[in-house]
Order: sequence, then structure tokens, then C-alpha cells
Amino acid sequence: MRQPIHPVLETARVRIRLAEAHEAEHIVAYYKRNEPHLRDWEPERPHGFLTAPFWKERIALYDDQSLAGTSFRFFLFANTQSLQREVGVIVGSISLTQIERGAFMCGRLGFSVDASGEGRGLMREALTAVVDFGFRDVGLHRIEANHQPQNLRSAALLRRVGFEIQGYARDYLFIDGAWRDHVLTARTAQE
Repeated sequence: MRQPIHPVLETARVRIRLAEAHEAEHIVAYYKRNEPHLRDWEPERPHGFLTAPFWKERIALYDDQSLAGTSFRFFLFANTQSLQREVGVIVGSISLTQIERGAFMCGRLGFSVDASGEGRGLMREALTAVVDFGFRDVGLHRIEANHQPQNLRSAALLRRVGFEIQGYARDYLFIDGAWRDHVLTARTAQE
């Protein structure tokens, strides 16, 4: 693996990197602002999730996971003043987690974007950079990403960045009070 200790990825409009402890309030603001927007798609939040102390601890954990090469939990920071004014300092998150080595060489991709950032191509820009990072720098062969069948935006986005449907998982994750089905997608380094 040729992974940098603290990867920083740049696109035209966002800087993709791990958060620092002093940025905990920006993370809290992102999740508070987007709580109704993300509720249908993400698991229930642990106690204290919307507090700075929670995020300071989480940031330290994420840093350790990145150093170990087992997980990269990035936030998308606006590169321009105009995007910061329109959307916020943090415009989304992308995680490359559950990284397995050996014969599998696979990781799981997760992502969210600010409600006011939808439809701007921000996540496509960022996902392209993170997927390239996963293959090039982390040395993965396969990246998986799953979405609920009714999440047509995520389905279309994943198709646009080269993910193909691999299967369907019934009752896959407990989200918003019920077990939800998911469409399983993946992309390999050769694609």
C-alpha cells in the first residue's frame, strides 16, 4: 500500500480530507442542517452525535483508522467563498471503510451531500477522486457501494462513476425504524 498518512484530495470545487479537532463544530453544523435530508438514508445516530465533544473523539478515531489504512472518513470542504456561502464550510462526506487486504483487497464506499449541494455535480467530482485514491493509493482491487432501491439519485450517481449492480440484499440495514433493502454495486480497478 502506498497510502499517504493524511490524504488530501482536490477537485475543482472541494478539498477532500480528514477533519481536524478544531473543525468539530462545522461537522455538527453539517449534520444538524441536513438531519431531515439524511434521515431516510442513514442509520440512527449514536447518543451525542450532534455535539462537538462527540466529533472531537470521532476525529481522533478516524485519524487512527487512516494511519492504520483500515478506513478513510473524509469530509468535503468548500474550496470557494461562494460555495461556502451557498452550502456551508462542509458540503458532504465520503467514507472508504471496512478495508480488507489479502486476496480480497476491497473497501466499502459511503457518501452524503448537503441538501443545498444536490444536483451540482459536487459528489460526482468528489467520488471520482476518492475512488481513484482507493485504487491508486490504497491499492484496492474492488470498491463496493450500496443504496436503497428508491434512492434514485445515488443509483444514478454510482452508475455515472462506473459502479455496476452486483445484487440485491433484503433487510440489509436498519434505517429510520425499519430493515431496508439495498441494491449492491461495485467497481473494480480494471474498469
